[in-house]
Amino acid sequence: MRKSPQIKTSLPGPRASKLIKLDGTYVSPSYTRIYPLVVKKGTGLWIHDVDDNVFLDFTAGIAVNATGHCHPEVVDAIKKQADKLLHMSGTDFYYTSQIVLAEKLALIAPGNEGKRVYFGNSGAEAVEAAFKLARWHTKRELNLAFFGAFHGRTMGALSLTASKTVQKKHYNPFVPGITHIPYPYCYRCAYNLCYPECGVACVHWVEDTLFRTTIPPEEVAAIFVEPIQGEGGYIVPPPEFHRQMYKVAKKYGILYVVDEVQSGMGRTGKMFAIEHFGVNPDMMALAKVIASGLPLGALVARSDIMDWEAGSHASTFGGNPVSCQAAMKTIELLEQDLMSNAAAQGDYLMTGLRELQKRHECMGDVRGKGLMVGVELVKDRESKAPARVWRTKIVKAAFERGLLLLGCGENSIRFCPALTVTQAEIDECLSIFDAAIQEVADSQSL
Repeated sequence: MRKSPQIKTSLPGPRASKLIKLDGTYVSPSYTRIYPLVVKKGTGLWIHDVDDNVFLDFTAGIAVNATGHCHPEVVDAIKKQADKLLHMSGTDFYYTSQIVLAEKLALIAPGNEGKRVYFGNSGAEAVEAAFKLARWHTKRELNLAFFGAFHGRTMGALSLTASKTVQKKHYNPFVPGITHIPYPYCYRCAYNLCYPECGVACVHWVEDTLFRTTIPPEEVAAIFVEPIQGEGGYIVPPPEFHRQMYKVAKKYGILYVVDEVQSGMGRTGKMFAIEHFGVNPDMMALAKVIASGLPLGALVARSDIMDWEAGSHASTFGGNPVSCQAAMKTIELLEQDLMSNAAAQGDYLMTGLRELQKRHECMGDVRGKGLMVGVELVKDRESKAPARVWRTKIVKAAFERGLLLLGCGENSIRFCPALTVTQAEIDECLSIFDAAIQEVADSQSL
């Protein structure tokens, strides 16, 4: 029998309401709260709130809990390590779990060249490390990044980010020397062209126009790019985009740095999303999934590039032994069957969403790889006018029915469940999502 959410109270319930009020007094107002969910516990894809309402989670903690909430093998690995050593700082001392994890990441990273690994606590820290290492290694000061990109909220990562103005408001000046260029967003091409007839003009523009008129390519340290844009809208570029952009980078000695924080570690059906595009990047920033919810970030770079000297960059808590053990178990589970499940269930989810698309005019585009799937909402498919308000209402309507979803981009909804998801859970998600769209469509006009 198919399991379903159980909503026993109004939302938020009485216990949640009290905690939300307390939060409003003591917790920073800078956090974005999409709906009034106060979590008590989680198992697999199921979340219990403090009022004992049960929700089906298709957010995975913002694409973090790839092994599901509290996977028993991950929990066991954490407990065993916690009994032995909580912290000794891999910055100043050696310990086994950090070294073994570095070896594992180096071996599974794309390409046959030797790799080395820097550990931090988050995706933003991994990007910061890449930003600094690119300058250190190349002795160049300029960098390229993309509109729609999200690389983090620390100042260097935020300087590379171009997702929402609210993330940058009042924080100027940013790190200088960064130029943002259009991402290959074929559903809304910045050049008003159509793929494949365009010949991937967005790549040629960089060399033919930008490098010829504005940016000396020999002064560019790195191109920072998400293999598939995450916060920008779950945007999948054309198959040849990364290969062509990488070729341009190599022509001018520019490093190709991929941000795999949201797309990596099995989510797309391969260990790293860049593998879908046949490119071996110079550096990869990793986090989120890597330790099944424990704080950990990593920068994986070619050994000849990671040439900075002792003391030039470090992190007290980076590569914490408990997080490293969680990461080793996470990778083991990914390699056993979760990556293959992500590929199979991702196809099933995409098929189901495209069936719903036939019935709902507001579903303008359905796109993704594996279990990194986005639905872009529009007022109508001819104009493609973004249905921003509808996006918010549909996410809230799904929540009230017991389905947890998150937006991404300006008007898209992301589907990024744990890689343990079953067809029955996908069917339940599709049923609730269908009802949520219909409720909003029936209640008001676009």
